[in-house]
Amino acid sequence: MVAEVIDGKAFAAKVRAQVADQVAKLKEQSGITPGLAVVLVGEDPASQVYVRSKGKQTVEVGMNSYEHKLDAETSEEDLLALIDKLNNDPAVHGILVQLPLPKHLNEDLVINSIDPAKDVDGFHISNVGLLGTGQKSMVPCTPLGCLMMLRDYHGSLSGMDAVVIGRSNIVGKPMAQLLLGDSCTVTIAHSRTKDLPDVVRRADIVVAAVGRPEMVPGDWIKEGATVIDVGINRIERDGKNKLVGDVDYASAAERAGAITPVPGGVGPMTIACLLANTLTACCRANSLPEPEGLTV
Repeated sequence: MVAEVIDGKAFAAKVRAQVADQVAKLKEQSGITPGLAVVLVGEDPASQVYVRSKGKQTVEVGMNSYEHKLDAETSEEDLLALIDKLNNDPAVHGILVQLPLPKHLNEDLVINSIDPAKDVDGFHISNVGLLGTGQKSMVPCTPLGCLMMLRDYHGSLSGMDAVVIGRSNIVGKPMAQLLLGDSCTVTIAHSRTKDLPDVVRRADIVVAAVGRPEMVPGDWIKEGATVIDVGINRIERDGKNKLVGDVDYASAAERAGAITPVPGGVGPMTIACLLANTLTACCRANSLPEPEGLTV
């Protein structure tokens, strides 16, 4: 068996086109333009690249982009004051504080100072609680992208056996909640799970989000299973830097029914879902119907 490749890059382009179409209709019908504010503290090179990409794609779908770049020495008081200002700005519908923050800043305090209705990352404790109890919330972008691709490939996920490898607050835990919401039988596994290979082998869906290069070999994968590889790890091989996932792609692709590559799988979906979340937040803030096909 040779697995079908789930092309996240192409799927993300489709999501962005949907967002752009619905933003255009929103502007025409109500005169409202969704706005996304991104706050970057410090000069982390990877964060700078990511923030530029977010700003570019925000403008491309017809939204307003507001970038706030602060010095690495910015005080917690000043950062919280900026977030308070954005919380009260009606032109801003989504707020994202780029992580990681400099060590002198309390990430939990900063995240939880964002208005939950504008928390397009879905990290605020209120959104975590709402998602965990099956209520309407802002959903973390990466798990939302994974769910969209799974729904697109399978249609209904009801009754499927899913294993999520990884228990982070950003991916593992919300991914499990989303799969439960779609009536999967869900196991959250991690590095200390006993008999991890056997746990993974029973899964119809495997979501690998543990942050270890090629940790999951092909012989852990059930024949015909769908593999969503969230990992992005930089390794050196044959004297060259290379990006690989948490799954050994070559061997897993021989057993899986479908698999996401790295790069070009889950990664592009994260920003696409950030844009979708901003549109959703704008519609909710203005008591308008939520965008079709872009929410849970």
